Amino acid sequence: MLTKDLLRVSRAGGGYRPRFAGRESRPLAARVVGVFQGHVGEPRHRLDDALASLEAEADDFKLVRGFAALLDREATFEVSAPLPPRRVRRAAFEEAERAGVPTTPEERTAVLDAAADRLGSDAAAVESSLYADREVNEVLTAFDARWSPDELLEQYDLSLAQTALFDAVEVRVRSSDPKRLVSAVKRLGLMYEIRRDGEARELVVTGPDALFRRTRRYGTAFARLLRTVAGTAEWELTATIDDRGTEREMTLTDADVSVPDVEPVAEPTYDSGVEADFAARFEGLDLDWDLLREPEPLAAGARAMIPDFAFDYRPGGASGSDASGDDPPFRVFFEVMGFWTPEYVEKKLSQFSAVADDVELVVAVDDSLSVAEEVAAADHRVVTYSGTVRVKDVVDVLRSYEAELVADAVADLPAELVPDADAVSLADLADARGVAEDALDGVSFPEHELVGRTLVRPALLDALAEELEAGMSLSDAEGILDERGLSDASAVLSRLGYRVEWEGLGGGTLRRKG
Repeated sequence: MLTKDLLRVSRAGGGYRPRFAGRESRPLAARVVGVFQGHVGEPRHRLDDALASLEAEADDFKLVRGFAALLDREATFEVSAPLPPRRVRRAAFEEAERAGVPTTPEERTAVLDAAADRLGSDAAAVESSLYADREVNEVLTAFDARWSPDELLEQYDLSLAQTALFDAVEVRVRSSDPKRLVSAVKRLGLMYEIRRDGEARELVVTGPDALFRRTRRYGTAFARLLRTVAGTAEWELTATIDDRGTEREMTLTDADVSVPDVEPVAEPTYDSGVEADFAARFEGLDLDWDLLREPEPLAAGARAMIPDFAFDYRPGGASGSDASGDDPPFRVFFEVMGFWTPEYVEKKLSQFSAVADDVELVVAVDDSLSVAEEVAAADHRVVTYSGTVRVKDVVDVLRSYEAELVADAVADLPAELVPDADAVSLADLADARGVAEDALDGVSFPEHELVGRTLVRPALLDALAEELEAGMSLSDAEGILDERGLSDASAVLSRLGYRVEWEGLGGGTLRRKG
């Protein structure tokens, strides 16, 4: 799909028709591909400048931007700098503060030279690293387009048609494979009916709200449905579009849109505004739970249900598996129950009752349904809501799971631990084990010494003792410690018998204690 600002449609004769990219646009598609290929190894701002020049030459800048938006998803951008940009900025800003804010080129050069001295580098490396992590300065390191110019035209036309469906309020489809469409409609949480027109059958698809009022909130689901429709051999789709308050008809057929062989990258979409609102607010929190959209189906008796979300518990930001081995993360499924016809309620309650006992399921129930007790009776945790799901209520439930998991993790802690790393902070180790840091107070570490709040192997301390020496600058010493994974410089230097002699704002020098 494309963003709505890239939508190109014709309203000639009162209709609504996407302005597809014809064969005449193939040279332009090839040039856009070539621009990306030709800028591998260069910063993003040069790629953007080249695309802007191409837009100025093209008859329609939106077409160039549409091609570029699809290809940008195939591009890999990375920070490329001889020195860590954050560290460089800190050194440069500290030097600028010490010397006074530079107002002339000469003063700026002096600040960069001073920062370079602190970092053991040169001014050119400092300057090239200073803002290398800004998005416009990220380097295009790889570009592996999934589409040839011809395939890019196909992908563009499909994406454009999907974007045109964002404002659809009803979709009517005739297809050579109606069974496949019904399956997709159910999965998308849409409603449908089958109408007969002589021997032909027409699938009429709406969102649940359409039973009571016209709404555009299910447009993204209609857009996702189009891919399934376009994957059938013969089809015709007619959509009623709410075009800024005016209803228009859009008709598409298999002659207009096809499906490229490679799956496109789809933007995250939601089946209701309640779900989208909840996901946006939840993902803004700093929790040890990852939010997953549309997890695997759950067996519910002879049927299956696909919950709206799942939460994976990953203490300390771990990914893939937990710290205790190769076990998958603890998962809690989450269903938002917001549509309130009696048939829907009966179906959902039946599904909840049939879900296996070992599945952890939380259900958010709209207050208007008055079925919270029935859901709880099926041995699932319940939160109620009106209008929007309160994130705090869901977080409170997750915290209760978290407390149980942490208690189990503490109980499972061994009497002694031998971390693989030569140096690891207690905070990181506690996060990896899924416990609070003070839970490690009763654990011994036979192969490590506790230096400050970091566990360090004696062999590493011996190696550092050989590398560090009196008279060395603090910044050089910190660089050595950083390379070994030691961030608490003061504690390590003190353990090795050094103190820091400060020289104004210019930095410090290592001196032997006593």
